[in-house]
Amino acid sequence: MVLENLLSPVNGEKAPWKLFFIGFLYSTLGLLVGLFLFREYASLIALFFTTFAAVPTMYAVIKLEEKKDTEIAQESVLLKEHGRALALFTFLFLGFVAGSTIWHLVLPEALARDAFSVQESTLMKLNSPLTGHAIDLAGTFVSILFNNIKVLLFCLLFAFLYGFGAIFVLGWNASLIGVAISDAIKSYAGALAIPAALSRYLLHGVPEMIAYFMAGLAGGIISVAVINHDMKSEKFKRILLDSVDLGVGALVILVVAALLEVFVSPLVG
Repeated sequence: MVLENLLSPVNGEKAPWKLFFIGFLYSTLGLLVGLFLFREYASLIALFFTTFAAVPTMYAVIKLEEKKDTEIAQESVLLKEHGRALALFTFLFLGFVAGSTIWHLVLPEALARDAFSVQESTLMKLNSPLTGHAIDLAGTFVSILFNNIKVLLFCLLFAFLYGFGAIFVLGWNASLIGVAISDAIKSYAGALAIPAALSRYLLHGVPEMIAYFMAGLAGGIISVAVINHDMKSEKFKRILLDSVDLGVGALVILVVAALLEVFVSPLVG
């Protein structure tokens, strides 16, 4: 396949910023397929083809990280190595977000509505209850954190069961954030519209996605390890410990992201 050979995992970890452009390319191609071949279901078909294109890259990176688990004994060094993979995934995610944002902004209204109908409907449902309880900040924080933890668990579970299943959850979240940023840009006025919209959603959105990627990486590493190693071996125990560290770190970051979403992001713009 041409798309999966655009960048190897090793080269990607050395220059993770390249994944931004690859993510944008995947998002654009997925959207084109959805609109021109399955317009009635374009919003879901585009998401499927966008994430489908990223599956080989994500799986190759997870295999590489699992290999590092078996070769590196020092946990601090191992976590630093995982940071390279997380940077790669984050830039890929930002490329997805950029694709959704830009195409939602520039497409004619009818095309944009078809291309992002499910995302727009979901955002309306998500925003309605929060508007009515904006004063109850503590309750809003608990509600957002609980929902984010559910997404985190789904990423962990999907990655464990499918090895790369978390990419579908993350691709969906990227499309939601992209449409939300586009709507915010349209609603703001003046030269600061774009920076304000980006800050409002990426300030908490990027830490959330890093947490989800950490969970997905943890689940994926365990999934590959279960296939490749005896579960009673020392190597497997080391991999399991590393995955637990990733999971705990993801929870901590998720709490910070929820605090930012409730107490900081609404102040922007």
